[in-house]
Amino acid sequence: MKPTDVPNDSSGLVAGIAAFMTWGLVPVYWKLLRFIPAAEILAHRFVWTCIFMILLLSWQRRWPEVLANLRSRRTALYCAASGVAIAINWFFFIWAVNAGRVLETSLGYFMTPLVNVLFGAIFLRERLTRAQLISVLLASGAVGDLTFGFGRLPWVALTLCFSFGLYGLLRKVSGAASIPGLFLETTVLMPLALGFLVYLERTHALHFSVASPRVSLLLISTGIVTGLPLLWFAHAARRLRLTTLGFLQYLSPSCTFFLGIFAFHEPFRRAQMLTFGPIWIALAIFTADAVTRWRSMKTSALRAVEM
Repeated sequence: MKPTDVPNDSSGLVAGIAAFMTWGLVPVYWKLLRFIPAAEILAHRFVWTCIFMILLLSWQRRWPEVLANLRSRRTALYCAASGVAIAINWFFFIWAVNAGRVLETSLGYFMTPLVNVLFGAIFLRERLTRAQLISVLLASGAVGDLTFGFGRLPWVALTLCFSFGLYGLLRKVSGAASIPGLFLETTVLMPLALGFLVYLERTHALHFSVASPRVSLLLISTGIVTGLPLLWFAHAARRLRLTTLGFLQYLSPSCTFFLGIFAFHEPFRRAQMLTFGPIWIALAIFTADAVTRWRSMKTSALRAVEM
């Protein structure tokens, strides 16, 4: 079966929606832990995600993939680097949510597809189409207007989109599959996470304890919150067209955006509207271009088959 002939399987669609909506609604989960420092939550997330990945890899019998990745020094190094990138992304996302900056996190993830295109052009020598270039310039102009026009650099949004864009780039060039790759990333940083948690325990600053079963259960669940949506996404990626996945990815920042306004009652001022507006337009241009190019490729493939 050719890539262009992959059906939009109903189970894949359900899995894709579940994955992206979970990522979009996860600020609700982090708010439950808002009294715990972001660094401690991050350490727990690495430890429990690693444990969840061990169980998942054992269930799927994918340890040969992990071993193959470890034998490749290049893949192992790229996974270590992507682990650092995702650690930065996770830390600032958790911190921003609990600091009342949910809207800015949604802005960052709305900008991520455009950053991915930009990184592809810079590091992978991928040529930008005219529509992609217009989209990137429009988004850059919106950020510049907020920074210089209103004197406020959206550094949280920029940190999130660039760290996640770098993570995506490193994962792409590493060649590691999603689940084995995440295991390697968390494994590399787990000793640091464990060391930090031991330090907190010895200084009596650790929130994880038998005396607080609710909090401890929430911290353990960080592994499930991280790993389960990834499993759904992997299922969707195998069964859906890339264009369908492209549309679904906007569910995540959209859910976060509406959470910020209607659930957490964050103010949505004129300056933010002047930033979000052009970026939404840029995403519309970007998506329309992607759909047009995909249809053109499909038509070309069908003609080649007919000939």
